[in-house]
Amino acid sequence: MRNVSEVIEQYLKQIIQQSTDGIVEIQRNELADQFACVPSQINYVISTRFTLEKGFVVESKRGGGGYIRIQKIELNAHGSILDHISKTISSHIDQNASEGLLYQLEENGYLTPREAAMARSAISRDVLVLKLPLRDEIRAKILKAMLISLLSR
Repeated sequence: MRNVSEVIEQYLKQIIQQSTDGIVEIQRNELADQFACVPSQINYVISTRFTLEKGFVVESKRGGGGYIRIQKIELNAHGSILDHISKTISSHIDQNASEGLLYQLEENGYLTPREAAMARSAISRDVLVLKLPLRDEIRAKILKAMLISLLSR
């Protein structure tokens, strides 16, 4: 049985996919009522599963008539993929952000599951047993090199 966070995530991804422009606007309280959960559960799902690293831009307006807008970033041109990678990684990247980026590239078909798994293994904090911030700097260099190599086929 899936938990409520997974159900909400799948629902939001489905309505984003069905939208013509890859954008959905939701009312947090209405969505919470629909799934019989507290509004903070909606915040949790959005903040952890709809991140920039996973290919989403989230914008919110608070107050009466406020909304949360979620937009899927489409990586359809080779140049935009490499540009997105450069912006996401920069000179350092933490493990969560790197895993999110790999998830996004795998989900969009730019990496095979095996390639993504190999990259995750190579940049894991269990492998890069270094102190911060050096670990995040080394992770960024390794990840950039791997992705440029894999995506330049």
